[in-house]
Amino acid sequence: MTLHRARVAVVWLCLLALAACSHTPPPLPRLAQDDVVLAFGDSLTYGTGVDEAQSYPSVLSQLIQRQVVRAGVPGEQTADGMARLPDELDKTHPKLLMLCLGGNDLIHKVAPETIAANLRQMVQMARQRGIDVVLIGVPEPKLFGGVPAFYADLAKQDAIPFEGAVFKKILFDNSKKSDPIHPNAAGYRIVAEQIAALLHAAGAV
Repeated sequence: MTLHRARVAVVWLCLLALAACSHTPPPLPRLAQDDVVLAFGDSLTYGTGVDEAQSYPSVLSQLIQRQVVRAGVPGEQTADGMARLPDELDKTHPKLLMLCLGGNDLIHKVAPETIAANLRQMVQMARQRGIDVVLIGVPEPKLFGGVPAFYADLAKQDAIPFEGAVFKKILFDNSKKSDPIHPNAAGYRIVAEQIAALLHAAGAV
């Protein structure tokens, strides 16, 4: 076994352990090798603070061995995302949508009900096209801020696999950040690994 393959094997053993220890998420259809995953969001998806190759979509693509399209726009709010998402879906024809938005809404104090409604509308846009969704929550931009409950509520109501812990964990660890609100390369890798574990637990990979 080559060193590279050994490292990949170790990573996957760790991911399997994480998946086994966590709550089983709603199931997803298994992704074929040529299926596309669309990572849609703001600067956290774009990878602000690192090179593109170190962004979470790029690292996730390596981990799950599928094409992951990075469609993050720094500064974007959920209302902007609703307007942009249909074109991205029609352009990339993904099998799976990774939806990570809401942080900029929280910074600008948009009402939680509005953020939740916008996220639900984007979920519906994807599902109307036969595209499955994974929801990724982000913490409130304040000291010891948690991930707002509307993320978990939406995921539960719509039976969507949900990752609601990883960004809070990283953004409250200065060693994993490139600036006050963005991960560094190590932080984005942790995000990718956690999402890969979720996809495995859901049966997508």
